[in-house]
Amino acid sequence: MTLRVTNTLTGETEPFEPRDPDSVLLYYCGLTTSDPPHLGHARGWVHVDVMCRWLEWLGYDVRHVENFTDVNEKIVARVGEDGDSEADVARHYIQQVIEDMRSLNLDRAEVYPRVSEHVPEIISLVERLVESGHAYEANGSVYFDVTSFEDYGKLSNQTIEDIEAQGEDAEIEKRHPADFALWKADGVDPEDIEEHRHPEAAPAAEACETAQTWDSPWGEGRPGWHIECSAMSMTHLDETIDVHVGGQDLVFPHHENEVAQSEAATGQRFADYWLHVRLLETKGEKMSSSLGNFFTVADAVEEFGADVLRTFLLSTAYSSRATYSEETIGEAEERWDRLKRGYERAVEACDSVDAYAKVTDETLRDAVEEVRADFEAAMNDDFNTREATTALLDLTSAVNTHVDDHDDAYDYRGLRRAVETFEEFGAGILGLAFGDEHAESDVTLAGDIVELVLDVREQERTAGNYERADELRDELEALGVEVQDTDDGPTYRL
Repeated sequence: MTLRVTNTLTGETEPFEPRDPDSVLLYYCGLTTSDPPHLGHARGWVHVDVMCRWLEWLGYDVRHVENFTDVNEKIVARVGEDGDSEADVARHYIQQVIEDMRSLNLDRAEVYPRVSEHVPEIISLVERLVESGHAYEANGSVYFDVTSFEDYGKLSNQTIEDIEAQGEDAEIEKRHPADFALWKADGVDPEDIEEHRHPEAAPAAEACETAQTWDSPWGEGRPGWHIECSAMSMTHLDETIDVHVGGQDLVFPHHENEVAQSEAATGQRFADYWLHVRLLETKGEKMSSSLGNFFTVADAVEEFGADVLRTFLLSTAYSSRATYSEETIGEAEERWDRLKRGYERAVEACDSVDAYAKVTDETLRDAVEEVRADFEAAMNDDFNTREATTALLDLTSAVNTHVDDHDDAYDYRGLRRAVETFEEFGAGILGLAFGDEHAESDVTLAGDIVELVLDVREQERTAGNYERADELRDELEALGVEVQDTDDGPTYRL
């Protein structure tokens, strides 16, 4: 069965045919690093992770690029609270994003580009647009002329007449209200961050002094939001890519503007397939940092574990409405427990003395092959993780029925195929940690040992034995344990 995907660009579910039959170029719009990542962000991460895993299972070489937006007014608004400058705040949250990604068992992207390291490419792309007549300079800023791009609005299915003014730029600077900024003159205005500031943050004027700016042909300034992803995608993938993924809330204006500026600059289609992940809702509203109704990834992993969270996030297809509540997370706990127990029972029976070479249970064998076919059909149906998970639950039922009905003579080959299916599809595609309990206990034990060494180190410091305390820290770091001394005591990261 051929993979079919729902393409926002066409509004149709269509066969997936990458430009290179052997590889897929995939770009995912990453986070603006100004807040702790929450489950709404994790929904996108996990679904993109599974998309990439399935594409690789289909035989494609997947080049997955996901950016960090580390230049933004919301980041400046956190100066004084999570860092002494825009760059410090961004670094703080990028580190948290990376740790949260690892905690959710995400495969690593090929690269995670940052806006701040791609300013030369951004400026070059803006220059191309100015030279071709698709953009214009006004008082040190540069705007994209939406009237110069005939297909503007094709992704969000709008016309220019339907679109109101974009941004809060002075209307006198722009030729058309819908024109958007590619380059912003000067730094950050305190008024632009006031609504995003937390009480613990530095005064707006003080925070804005730390905002990053760069020289450009139009004067000192900062990149516009939309141009960043176009430049990073073209730098690390190509001028035309196969798949562009992002949250549903980015269709307009962000992705619409990416299409316009990219295709105006190159004369080629920017992305063949646009896939949009529906937002995670809670109590009838989208989960959002700005609304304050979020559950951070770190807290959720600590409370429920990565496997329950992945089961929860994959319980609805990426393009379907998803809701977080005590009920939905409780259902995910039950599903993960069933899957885990089904796998463990299959392993135990397969490895027991009662598993025989000549015992055959065609019902079990047929059920396993049906599960495999159902899983493949679900994933090829626009990455339908809900139905794929249901297929694995059916595998649990088939294993339980076989073991219950054959308590003294198991079908070894049938059970072996079941175990392989759990591991190949459940672990390899859905990213669930079947059989990794020992690894988790090893990490816990390592953490306990580090805590003991740090306690000894603190005792040495209290006793004035600073040289010995430093030696203990150096020995831990040589073992891959990064120790940081804070006002609240030492912290560490494995």
